[in-house]
Amino acid sequence: MTLPEFIKQKRMASGLTQLDLAKKAGVGLRFVRELEQGKETLRLNTVNQVLKLFGFELGPVESDRNQVSKKDQASDEEATALS
Repeated sequence: MTLPEFIKQKRMASGLTQLDLAKKAGVGLRFVRELEQGKETLRLNTVNQVLKLFGFELGPVESDRNQVSKKDQASDEEATALS
């Protein structure tokens, strides 16, 4: 489930309109709309203001970048060995 889907599901399950959610979270209606539509450039602290109403918070999550880098490095080494 994506973040926009999660927010919308929680909002609707709570019986809130987008305007209600915006007021309760202390954010603008436009922000809630953009959040539910999946805008990619939203401020994390403001997203957390909304999430806290539902008992959640976003924070750092370990990514698989190290694994991707290792795969890329192995591919580069194979290409060099074949040359």
